[in-house]
Amino acid sequence: MTIQTTDRELAESLRGELIDRADKEYESARRLYNGMIDKRPRMIARCADVADVIRAVDYGREQGLLIAVRGGGHNGPGFGSCDDGLVIDLSAMNGVRVDPDSATVRVEAGCKQGDVDHAAHAFGLAFPAGIVSTTGIAGLTLGGGHGYLTRKYGLTIDNLLEADVVLADGSFVTASETRHEDLFWALRGGGGNFGVVTSFRYRAHPVSMVYGGPIFWDFQDARRVMRWYRDFLPEAPEELCPFLGLKTVPSTAPFPEELWGRKVCALISCYNGPAEEAEAAMRPIRTDLPAPLLDGVTTMPYPAMQSLFDPLLPSGLQWYWKGDFVKELPDEAIDAHIEHAARKPSELSLMHLYPIDGAVHRVGQGETAWSYRDATWSMVIDGIDPDPSKAPAITSWAREYWEAVHPYTMGGAYVNFMMDEGDDRLRATYGANYSRLVAVKRAYDPTNLFRVNQNIGVS
Repeated sequence: MTIQTTDRELAESLRGELIDRADKEYESARRLYNGMIDKRPRMIARCADVADVIRAVDYGREQGLLIAVRGGGHNGPGFGSCDDGLVIDLSAMNGVRVDPDSATVRVEAGCKQGDVDHAAHAFGLAFPAGIVSTTGIAGLTLGGGHGYLTRKYGLTIDNLLEADVVLADGSFVTASETRHEDLFWALRGGGGNFGVVTSFRYRAHPVSMVYGGPIFWDFQDARRVMRWYRDFLPEAPEELCPFLGLKTVPSTAPFPEELWGRKVCALISCYNGPAEEAEAAMRPIRTDLPAPLLDGVTTMPYPAMQSLFDPLLPSGLQWYWKGDFVKELPDEAIDAHIEHAARKPSELSLMHLYPIDGAVHRVGQGETAWSYRDATWSMVIDGIDPDPSKAPAITSWAREYWEAVHPYTMGGAYVNFMMDEGDDRLRATYGANYSRLVAVKRAYDPTNLFRVNQNIGVS
């Protein structure tokens, strides 16, 4: 391995690996989940433990380097890297420890969702987080986190008990309800602004086998399905999480070949509970709506539910996403959705509405940094394609779609469904909580060392 002379001291002080531009691993190490983003850091510190993280933070600060922090590496705008700076790569820190007696899970920050699901499933436990097993648990949590268990058990941050953090001055603290309470408040939705979180401890819940999967209707039925869905959701048991998608049937197994490439309206549902209760909860979906093109709902282990989409979304695709929080879905909004979804520029491009009602609403707006506690859905519009030449088309489609439906939304968005969209969008996203986030930022990172993120400025 070749290391620049000025960086040799850092390389020699790490238990992990320091990779620079001359190293043969550099090209693969710098590669990002979103193939649309291309950054060339000066070096990548692949940390083995907390001591490595402290050393890397100290070195980056002392040398005046731009610092980016990479956990699972699933970030859309590519904030897990930077040009000409230092990437603190946590991917080797991927241990999970489940305590079945206390029903808690300790997770290192380099873990992906699949690591957590696999470990916790052996004990019949899980907590709300994501719908794709390749999602990084750190970024998902720091942004708030929602998934199939959210209606019953809240956001990921509502199940967070504590977090270990390396601060900008190189010190190490544990934030919880009783220690560094202001930092703990900010970490729950405020992103990576306040330090490098090295591990999280979560409250888990009984989850083992679930009843779930996709149901597809022809796109011509989308208006009827969407109107029905907005009325059904408030009455649905919280154990049932049905999210709505305007999608295209992928041209690959296991989908029936006669449906490949067909535009559909989908409900992807997950019920955590006994099979007979699940069947009863799902019955209105099957009796009140037209006959579907495909009904793939079945009983499966929870980790299988969490990884259903993995084969369709490998690392390296072109991505452009836009999000918003949605409270109501009037007919005019449904019409705008259908108009723009009909123009999808690629097979993988989509719109999803994820329910964030139920338990989410039982937490106060000011109790965590996540402020949209009265939203019904978290919406994402994703332009996706493997071909780099399609990047302009999927980007313009996502932007135009978002502009058409944004007037029917609440104004702010889930930070994990945003590109690099500027201060005004962040102020809209955090609302009344923004000024408090600025105060915490000033207290824990007064020089804005951690600024490669959805940045809460200190000025």
